[in-house]
Amino acid sequence: MRDFSDIELKELLENDSPETASDLAAEADAIRRQYYSDEVYIRGLIEFSNYCKNNCYYCGIRGGNTGAVRYRLTKEEILSCCQEGYDLGFRTFVLQSGEDPYFSDEKICGIVAAIRHEHPDCAITLSIGEKPRESYQAYYDAGANRYLLRHETASEEHYQKLHPKEMSASERKRCLSDLKEIGYQVGSGFMVGSPYQTTEHLIQDLRFLQELEPDMIGIGPYISHGETPFAGCENGTLSQTLRLVSILRLMFPYALIPATTALGTIHPRGRELGLQAGANVVMPNLSPMRVRKLYDLYENKISTGEEAAQSVDLLRKQVVSAGYRVVEARGDVKRDKLIP
Repeated sequence: MRDFSDIELKELLENDSPETASDLAAEADAIRRQYYSDEVYIRGLIEFSNYCKNNCYYCGIRGGNTGAVRYRLTKEEILSCCQEGYDLGFRTFVLQSGEDPYFSDEKICGIVAAIRHEHPDCAITLSIGEKPRESYQAYYDAGANRYLLRHETASEEHYQKLHPKEMSASERKRCLSDLKEIGYQVGSGFMVGSPYQTTEHLIQDLRFLQELEPDMIGIGPYISHGETPFAGCENGTLSQTLRLVSILRLMFPYALIPATTALGTIHPRGRELGLQAGANVVMPNLSPMRVRKLYDLYENKISTGEEAAQSVDLLRKQVVSAGYRVVEARGDVKRDKLIP
């Protein structure tokens, strides 16, 4: 486990040389193989609602985007997605939505309990935003195992530039603390290259993650959306995102790190490059075809083709081409080095 100084991190984050990136990726890949061999875990992503009460300035499904075409999946549709995914070999389901008040704790618990009943051997991950502790406890008691909640930025000053005043970094961190205490496998992370972001902000993000010690760390390049206050802002870069994936693998050798859809959006081989930089998870989309383009967090998001879960054979070939193999497993975090 590498413990970089702030000076070392600043140099790495601001050094855009291909040689530096290649050296980092090689070191990161060696570490990930010590913990996870050549295994890549697949998660079936179900984006079940694009309604959101929040107005985050960077997000295409923000409540204030009147141009968004909204949808909600029914419980039956969600269960059907899970069954299809199970038949394809998925053993983790990720239920993601905006912060949609329609989905009460009772509804969420009912969905989680039904999935747990039908697929007792699978992991259930929720990614539905900030909730009171008692809600998180109820979801856990119903059968949820994991929770994804990106902190987005650890700096309160930067957080306020990305969100309306009723939201705060301290509340986001409170949620993450509650989730860990309850017993979830917790995932956090941040955008790379978001508006107003500095190198110092990124170092703060890494230091916050060291405090949190999450099981999963998801990062991706910021990609602008035309129906947000940040329309036209410069996107995050592939090179800096890949360097950060490698740095995260070196700092958190045990972590589950996805090669995100955003990486695949900004480069045709973005996810393969993410795997080679140290990532070990991919999250194909199990949502019904009719709604995939509507979960529009950023522009040009992959929604068909290799991102479709039905194309899992193509996905396996892409993973093999990167030097790894897809395994059918829950893919739980490995805190201890297990591979000789």
